[in-house]
Amino acid sequence: MFSKFFSLLGLDKSRKFAKYMAKFFFNYLPIRKEVVIDNLKRAFPEWDDTKINEIAFKCYYGFSLTLVEILILPSLSDAQLLSILRLKNPELFHKKHQENKGIVLLSAHFANWEIGAMMLSVLVNTPFYVAAKQQRNILVDDWMNKMRTRYLNVIVPLGVSIRNIVVTLKEKKVAALVADQRGPKDGPRIKFMGVETASFAGPAALAIKTGANMLYAIAVRQEDLNYDIEFVEISKDNLPEKYDDKVLELTQRHYKYLESLIRKYPDQWFWMHKRWKY
Repeated sequence: MFSKFFSLLGLDKSRKFAKYMAKFFFNYLPIRKEVVIDNLKRAFPEWDDTKINEIAFKCYYGFSLTLVEILILPSLSDAQLLSILRLKNPELFHKKHQENKGIVLLSAHFANWEIGAMMLSVLVNTPFYVAAKQQRNILVDDWMNKMRTRYLNVIVPLGVSIRNIVVTLKEKKVAALVADQRGPKDGPRIKFMGVETASFAGPAALAIKTGANMLYAIAVRQEDLNYDIEFVEISKDNLPEKYDDKVLELTQRHYKYLESLIRKYPDQWFWMHKRWKY
């Protein structure tokens, strides 16, 4: 129903509507507002309350934009979708792909991560095997996966994904993962935004075990509300000798890159989950 509503409005009007939606939820129905503010205070202890509230609202506005853009996806033409995303350096991807080692491609819940994943594979003309968590609502899950696989992508459901992703990488293909979720309580600890943080070791372990290259790609929202994206290699050079130390160091490296973008664009990361629950 919401998808049809925003499709009738069109992309430009839907994006304008997103600001009113953000104001409503931020001021009158502040779902997870306390979580957002607590996360920001941990990550940016030097900010005063005015700055915290300013970025918190921008976070709600950014997520509202993401939501309406996802909902309007079915009505957007191929040309419209291609105009939303600008890829800066396809040559790095093609160079690493031609090395025939496989690629662990990481992203994060940043700006509109769904459009980024959906269209990036089109821009490099290569299918991505995307690890995706099943939504609680089966109808929503089916709807989302139809959008995600509209072009080249293949969904690998979490649960059996690790085995399937290993096979994918051994076949020298591209395995795409979102790598910024809160890790398990007993998971490896790294420094993230100046805070000791539980993380998932999976992406680093996959890259080390299979010999795959590791790239990061994040779509950054620009002033025109479209997205610029570039590939960045996460170096596997000069890792420690021991396997566990290698995994920890490579995990720290890819989190360090994500942190650099969050510090530059703090309102574009998804602050609404309890990143530092323990």
